[in-house]
Amino acid sequence: MGGKDEEKLLTTLIKKSSSIDIDFMKKKPFYLTFIIIALLLLAGCGSKPQPVEVSSAEGEIVTEDAAEPGSEDSDSKDSGAGSTDNSDTPTEENVMTLKIMEKEVPVTWEENQAVKDLRSLAPLTISMHMYGGFEQVGPIGTELTSDDTQMTTDFGDIVLYSGDQIVIFYGSNSWAYTKLGHIDLSKDELEEMLSNGDVEISIQ
Repeated sequence: MGGKDEEKLLTTLIKKSSSIDIDFMKKKPFYLTFIIIALLLLAGCGSKPQPVEVSSAEGEIVTEDAAEPGSEDSDSKDSGAGSTDNSDTPTEENVMTLKIMEKEVPVTWEENQAVKDLRSLAPLTISMHMYGGFEQVGPIGTELTSDDTQMTTDFGDIVLYSGDQIVIFYGSNSWAYTKLGHIDLSKDELEEMLSNGDVEISIQ
């Protein structure tokens, strides 16, 4: 800042305060310099972050506002870093369907080794027969990995019995089974399918 600029700034300040002697300040450059430094420091306290120039891929200069630490912009950028999609969408290899007398039924399968073993045998057709007035049971033809737990079954439950037999319930029973899944149908629908004679099921 040149001498004339300093004098003009001082004159402006003096107009706002009648208690300052202009001639005195002109004779004492030290005081003039002190006032200017103080004004510059005060002006810098409220300053905002300066724009940042960033080079784009095309070589153009793009001006962006620098985000202050703790601001929403900086937080949103930080939170997005390293995020991944962990969706467990089933692949075709993991999908297994069940048909009762050629009619496909909706099933929620368990995630255990017995279900993996059963899936590895597909396509598989099993002849079932009624038993006890509450279930249909049939031989798988090979032994699966079992983890039997004492349970009380409900209509729609599919279980592994004795390691090598599959059971589908349209009623209820208490025994030690390895649960394979559950047919998502009503009790009336299941009784109509399973309580009127032996059936054949297919797993694909």
